[in-house]
Amino acid sequence: MAGGEADDTSPGGKPAGALRYGWTTGACAAGASRAALEALLTGRFPDTATVTLPRGQRPVFTVAHKELAEGRATAGIVKDAGDDPDITHGALICATVERAAPGSGVVFRAGAGVGTVTRPGLPLPPGEPAINPKPREQIRQALRDGLAAAGHGQAPLDFIVTVSIPGGDTLAEKTLNRRLGIVGGLSILGTTGVVVPYSCAAWIHSIHRGIDVARAAGLTHIAAATGSTSEAAIKALYKLDEVALIDMGDFAGGTLKYLRSHPVPRLTIAGGFGKLTKLAAGHLDLHSGRSQVDVVGLAGYLTDLGLPDDVVAAARQAVSAGEVLKIAGEARGRLAELVARRARDVALATLAGETAVDVAVFDRAGTLIGHTGS
Repeated sequence: MAGGEADDTSPGGKPAGALRYGWTTGACAAGASRAALEALLTGRFPDTATVTLPRGQRPVFTVAHKELAEGRATAGIVKDAGDDPDITHGALICATVERAAPGSGVVFRAGAGVGTVTRPGLPLPPGEPAINPKPREQIRQALRDGLAAAGHGQAPLDFIVTVSIPGGDTLAEKTLNRRLGIVGGLSILGTTGVVVPYSCAAWIHSIHRGIDVARAAGLTHIAAATGSTSEAAIKALYKLDEVALIDMGDFAGGTLKYLRSHPVPRLTIAGGFGKLTKLAAGHLDLHSGRSQVDVVGLAGYLTDLGLPDDVVAAARQAVSAGEVLKIAGEARGRLAELVARRARDVALATLAGETAVDVAVFDRAGTLIGHTGS
């Protein structure tokens, strides 16, 4: 593994055929911090750096970058995200360690490619480097381990740690950081230090942080969209600020359940006909690999609308929600509105609170074809 070589207790030991786990940017930053500290103390860089993660795993990272200067040392680790399609896979995660004033503790700074928080609502206040609390804990632990290994176990933990990611500002353009108010680069993330393949944890994390930022901004109306077309359409319909837009994607359940405990006065759910048909049927994960459109059930909606038996029969033979919508003909608007109503019922039942909900259904061109609610 280029970025993290796993020992027997790490997630790297997976059965044959299983997806390989990886390491978060936070875990890599912790490993880089330990290697840099060792070089600062001894004048020599180790070839590897071991860190202890919150759940007991002890990955051994290969130190890929070494730079020693007067009063500071920089080490870098290439991130290995395992089999997860992580945009930071292969990125060099660097940490520069230098001594801080006595009694100052660990001071964190954002280097090149690491963002800075500019809006309230995130786990860190505005002005802080976007190094999340859990990675900060992992870095502190790595520094403690490094001091102990070097025979300085009783030394105070007074260091400045600057985390940087070369090219991180470019990678950040592919994330939601700008919308969340994180400018200048990427966030250093990771609660456990472990990347679980295809868990989509980063996306769900962004949904939750987007809701937090909107609430902190005092917004009373947010919109959660399943895709870019419906997001652009709902933004135009309600003249919403970018901060009010939540890129929900397929994670209706993750969005609604978080809003249940972190409510807003008004929520609009916007999406394509196919995705919202799944929500209307009670599915909270809208991904094609985890839920399917019930074409027969959707054809039953046409019966509820009073369409002729031959139309309903044709709809039962359809292969997609879009085909059913086409078969509905002039009743497509009524069908889309019925889907919107039933999707709203599911959303309200999941929220179990006082949030007002409306649901907007759009076609592939971004035209509003069904809308119900407040």
